[in-house]
Amino acid sequence: MNKKKFSSYGTQDKLLLTVGYLLIGLFVLSIIIPVIYIIVASFMDPITLQNKGITFDFSKWTLTAYERVISNAQIWVGFKNAVVYSIVFTVVSVGVTLLAAYPMSRADFKGRGFFNVIFMITMFFGGGLVPTYLLIGNLGLLDSMWAIILPGAFSVWNMTIARTYYRGIPAELHEAADVDGANEIVYFFKILLPVCTPVIAVLALWQFVAMWNSYFDAMIYLNDSAKQPLQLVLRSILIQSQPEPGMISDIQSTAQRAQLAELLKYATIIISSLPLLVMYPFFQKYFDSGIMAGSVKG
Repeated sequence: MNKKKFSSYGTQDKLLLTVGYLLIGLFVLSIIIPVIYIIVASFMDPITLQNKGITFDFSKWTLTAYERVISNAQIWVGFKNAVVYSIVFTVVSVGVTLLAAYPMSRADFKGRGFFNVIFMITMFFGGGLVPTYLLIGNLGLLDSMWAIILPGAFSVWNMTIARTYYRGIPAELHEAADVDGANEIVYFFKILLPVCTPVIAVLALWQFVAMWNSYFDAMIYLNDSAKQPLQLVLRSILIQSQPEPGMISDIQSTAQRAQLAELLKYATIIISSLPLLVMYPFFQKYFDSGIMAGSVKG
């Protein structure tokens, strides 16, 4: 903040801003420090890491963990599955959400109040795991990617965001389309969607991240290891401390195996986070305008 502007504030305002900046700084540090620790630890020699902790002495660094992670076939299978599932889920979810939000945004839509009540009920009440599992089984979706894509494809919260964004678009746009003879389908796909890029980008980012980080549904519904996403492989390494056999099969010492298993955790975290880190900058320019416009207009 500009010092001249800051000096123009009263004592209480200065105190409030100072406390706010300190809290934000502590929050940022609480995020940055663990990230730096994980990055550095992923390059450390496992013996040095276990005995002395992290160090910035590059002679103690090694690429062993990354070499073993990258050379493991199951990691790449899980990575490919995670990318496919996340992309398909994002396309299906955003498409269904936008289509459902459009009629709900129209004041002339008959039955809008009824459907609003139905949607709101689903936000607070669910069938539970067992009924959902039985439903997935009866539909023949077990052990397929649709078992983890279809059940969560529609989000009432996301639909509400999109509906509110639609309401912020001038009604004159729809009236002009009517005058030109455009029907609802033409208006929605050729006129409305192109001006909704910010909210579409926000919803796509949310859904991609949600599916990329999800592992529970895959753990419940997928049995074939060839169909499991990266998150299940990561879970076995992080929580169960069970790296893939090929990663440490050539090490005989139990202590060395444990040290390398610990090191593999950090390298796997970094690799699994790369797609999100690469993707976010491309969506950032839409994020602020999209989420704010979709939440305050209406």
